[in-house]
Amino acid sequence: MSHHNSGPRAHQLPEADITDMYAFTVPQSLGRLGLVLNLVPWTPPDGRFSDALIYRFRIRPITVATGEPALFAVADVDAEITIDCTFTEVDEAGGAQTGSCTASVGGRSVRTVTFDVDDEAGGAVDGLRAFGGPRWDPFFSDAAALVKTTSTGTLAFTDPGTILGDGKNVMSIVVEVDLESLLGGQGSVAVVGESVIDGKIPVRWEHFGRPEFENAILGMKNYDAVNRDLEIRDLFNAEDAFDLGPDYLGAYHARLNANLSYWDGLDGSVDWPLDAQGNHPLAAMMLADHMIVDPWKPFGDNTFLEIERAAREGRPHETMGGRSLNDDCMDTLYTYLVNAAKGPRISDHVDVPTKLASRTFPYLAPANTNPPEAPGHH
Repeated sequence: MSHHNSGPRAHQLPEADITDMYAFTVPQSLGRLGLVLNLVPWTPPDGRFSDALIYRFRIRPITVATGEPALFAVADVDAEITIDCTFTEVDEAGGAQTGSCTASVGGRSVRTVTFDVDDEAGGAVDGLRAFGGPRWDPFFSDAAALVKTTSTGTLAFTDPGTILGDGKNVMSIVVEVDLESLLGGQGSVAVVGESVIDGKIPVRWEHFGRPEFENAILGMKNYDAVNRDLEIRDLFNAEDAFDLGPDYLGAYHARLNANLSYWDGLDGSVDWPLDAQGNHPLAAMMLADHMIVDPWKPFGDNTFLEIERAAREGRPHETMGGRSLNDDCMDTLYTYLVNAAKGPRISDHVDVPTKLASRTFPYLAPANTNPPEAPGHH
């Protein structure tokens, strides 16, 4: 649950609380993008979705922007593919629920798929497949050691590590989309997941780009000398990740410059020196909070951040990037933040999930029928 607890609002509306997002090449299917959005932490094994929300994936083509701090130029809204998933009211008699996902290009609907919740076959139409239902939470990380690391100034990971609440369930939406037919070309894309309150005036509740950005990077207040008393994450979660407004950019940059420098110093050396204006080299890239994936590269595990690293190093990327369900992304993130991937790998010693995801739809392990109880405040 790398996005759970990503601000006070996450506790106010658990149905809209995004816990994770994954984006990867569908195995053996170049040009077909697999997407997973997980929500509702500690959901019961018979959990259902809210009929008052839109669960959304947004996909835009990108190009490498040489010399730009953010590294990539994102296409405008006319090129955006949006996949909106909604659900009916739950049938009180039998608990049945139906979902539908509609793919649009540039705001124009092109295809819709419907499915029964918790039916592993899901639903499929030409170029679009979808599943929704409770599943075993695939995220693996030593969350307690992460909290200790961000508060004590030392790398607090111990061997073995422990997955917090291992065996808990989440509500999962899984989509496969044929990008070749929708985009008509090849190349990397940026993906963002959102939970949106439905209505005549939709309200974005949360968005997700990269794992642990809001918590492990944006969340710590005590190192930010400019806005030490400001809880900034709800403001960021409500933003359009592809078009940040101007009002809080200064606050975001101040927080990132401080917290990224904190991470860099945990090994006692500086691998990311600030520029003359005090900006951290990763701040602009991290603020562009998108999952970067190339679905025309073969499926792989442990490819997280490879496309971003390649762009920074001025070389062509070699993998799909993105994030598969079994990707040990947290070790990759820690290592890049602490030593720019030039030193030893920083590990939380939780290297695989307890229940490995499969390489066939709907990928995630079935829900735990006897999950652990949620802690008092989660």
